[in-house]
Amino acid sequence: MQCTQHSLSGGMLTEYESHLWERECRPATVEKYLRDVKHFLEFLPWGKEVTKQDVLAYKQALSARYAPASTNSMLTALNDFLDWVGWSECRVKLLKIQRSLFCSGNRELTRAEYNRLVSAARHKGNARLDLLMQTICSTGIRIGELRFITAEAVNSGVAEVCCKGKTRPVLLCRELQKKLLKYCARQGIAQGPVFVTKNGTPLDRANIWRDMKRLCAEAGVDKKKVFPHNLRHLFARTFYNLEKDIVRLADILGHSSVETSRIYTMSSGQEHQRQLAALHLIL
Repeated sequence: MQCTQHSLSGGMLTEYESHLWERECRPATVEKYLRDVKHFLEFLPWGKEVTKQDVLAYKQALSARYAPASTNSMLTALNDFLDWVGWSECRVKLLKIQRSLFCSGNRELTRAEYNRLVSAARHKGNARLDLLMQTICSTGIRIGELRFITAEAVNSGVAEVCCKGKTRPVLLCRELQKKLLKYCARQGIAQGPVFVTKNGTPLDRANIWRDMKRLCAEAGVDKKKVFPHNLRHLFARTFYNLEKDIVRLADILGHSSVETSRIYTMSSGQEHQRQLAALHLIL
């Protein structure tokens, strides 16, 4: 069978970037997709035209170097680019991955560890970080959605969160609302985002990540477990263990598919061991 060849032009990546922005992709998504496509182009010999065989060879090279999930993530970006440019016949299938029954306990934040992190922030007198962690962990919002926690939302008890072209209401429990009202009053925040820098700009991911890492030593928590998204995971596991309603959880988290929510609710290997022992099937 004859191999179809496609020529790359110099402006394709720039046009593809514009296309991603027009699709209202998140900045992190745009950055990742461009990086992954560039990685494929660097794999090709200089001036080489793109064929399906090239993409298959690239898939094999990725499989030899990266974990299956990482390989699939990079191929997803490349397939998206190939669809956009009109070379769909060059797309490749993703690797088949058996879904794990439980997650690694050395990466998941426990309730006790979360409590120690909040206590450490309070002990350091960092009320902003203290309440920021409680806000993410009690609502399940993404770190990028924190800017929607505004003084107006605190007053009403409901934040209108917009992400990936979808808007959803996020309820603030009464205890959190009370704490945030007091914080806003002390800080003189009458409107706009609650969690801001000294200059009044919303905190970014790097600020929050750095501040959380500084708590690890005092809290006695492994640094590998301490990052904002793990607070969202802890919310998801806690909610699911209480309610056992994966569909409602998906709605709360803003997931388009319950399959994504299932990843958030996986128990650790230690928890799985306890569940197996509780069956009492060994005589």
